[in-house]
Amino acid sequence: MWILFIGDIVGKPGREAVRDFLPEIKQKFDLDLVIANGENAAGGRGITREVADELFNYGIDFLTMGNHVWDNKDIINFIDDERRIIRPANYPKGVPGRGHAIIISNNGLKVGVINLSGRVFLTPLENPFTMVINLINELALETPIIIVDFHAEATSEKIAMGWMLDGKVSAVICTHTHIQTADARILEKGTAYITDVGMTGPRDSVLGIKKEIVINNFLTQMPVKFEVASGVKQLNGVVLEIDETSGKAMQIIPIQIFGE
Repeated sequence: MWILFIGDIVGKPGREAVRDFLPEIKQKFDLDLVIANGENAAGGRGITREVADELFNYGIDFLTMGNHVWDNKDIINFIDDERRIIRPANYPKGVPGRGHAIIISNNGLKVGVINLSGRVFLTPLENPFTMVINLINELALETPIIIVDFHAEATSEKIAMGWMLDGKVSAVICTHTHIQTADARILEKGTAYITDVGMTGPRDSVLGIKKEIVINNFLTQMPVKFEVASGVKQLNGVVLEIDETSGKAMQIIPIQIFGE
């Protein structure tokens, strides 16, 4: 089967990139499932009901989140009932939403998805390394196809998770840092891996934010209000070919598309 994972969608430019570029990727690969990280989709921070519905209407089947999941409080009103969105599984018990799910792909297959947050340079949630195996074992009762979105800052933490889960899941797709890395590969035991899948949003920016604002912040160390940039749009992602029986990855293909 063919799965597309789209990198962190940032603001309106990111949503427009999905609208404009997703159809050609679907046509090229005959995709069975589209997953995207949507934690920055509403104004660059968080997500709203309206924005989530917009992305679903553009052809995204499922959304993962990250450390900005609660930045827009609207999500608290709908995340418990919206079965197409998960947040990091290592938040404390009792927090709204859920951190893993089984979804049905367009070709009728069950796919497990797990969302995790790293702890290096981020809020120290429950240790993702010690708690993820139980989630994998639960999902594996229903499907051999399991995708992990590891939303983390440090490259060491990301690749360590990739190696630990090699052969246990179909793919470890890392998000958060918004720059697509050049290390997409199939690990030794059949797990697809990339240290960061990249960003979907304004290309000529600093991680999606107007570059002048960020440069001024570095120059002056004064507080600034971040604003999503505009201009040329990009869609970053990876296309995964997964063996439907074993759940092992056969290909991981980086995607970078640019346009007005």
